Amino acid sequence: MPLPTSPVIRRARLGAELRQLRRSEALTLEQVCDRLGWASTSKLSRIELGQSRPDLADVLDLLDVYQVPAPARDALIVIARDAATSRGWWKTLGEMSERQRTYAELEAGAAHIVEYQPAVVPGLLQTPAYARLRVAAGALLTPEVNVEAEVRARAMRQEVLRRADPPRYTVVLAEAVCDPGDLPVSVWREQLRHLVAVTGLAHVTVRLLPRGVAGGGLHPLTPYSWYAFPDPADPRTVMLEALTTDVRLATALDVDRYERMTEALLAAALSPEETVTALARRVGE
Repeated sequence: MPLPTSPVIRRARLGAELRQLRRSEALTLEQVCDRLGWASTSKLSRIELGQSRPDLADVLDLLDVYQVPAPARDALIVIARDAATSRGWWKTLGEMSERQRTYAELEAGAAHIVEYQPAVVPGLLQTPAYARLRVAAGALLTPEVNVEAEVRARAMRQEVLRRADPPRYTVVLAEAVCDPGDLPVSVWREQLRHLVAVTGLAHVTVRLLPRGVAGGGLHPLTPYSWYAFPDPADPRTVMLEALTTDVRLATALDVDRYERMTEALLAAALSPEETVTALARRVGE
């Protein structure tokens, strides 16, 4: 059975490989585009930066220019096909916002996901009622958001945790996430019960970080998600969640720092068993 792939990561991988091939041939963007008759360098630049879905014919032309031999050529063609194709359910869900689509593509191809959330339940663990309130709150800043479409899309994303070959999923929640705030009691109790229920899945781990406890003195300033993929050559990736946009980090230096942060948070958090007990107690309260 083929390993799942993440199109957004395969685009980044393909772009990095093609950029390295061009530099190995001591060619500039302009020289390559002149040879191929491309009108400007922006097309090649976007491919190398992983910012566009590559056309397979364009990739084949680039491999010819760089004189890439088999089997390296064949391997890059496989990556290009993965990068150009949106496999899975998100291809048919045109309503999904671009931000949510990026997370969906990362999750669909991941072998291991780790998330840290200081204030809200992560999207992969939200109940429909909780998700609706969160999306509706965000729509106050971005009125063009289709709330019901986003809620449906979030529910579809969650299927990744119930597929035949799910990723390992680890979540660190700051204790503040367990405060109901202004949420209706019924919605909050249902959400807490769901958090307890998903811990019954062998590949899902939930850890609570008590108030006043930091990971070795480290305090993440924003929510973040970390992804590793079945193909070890695909770059490990961190997504930083911000108010209006998200930042994707893929350099080894950046990712290593977040991995050390994650280790510190996990060392400071309650154990999985203690977390379930604390969540169940909250349900009772």
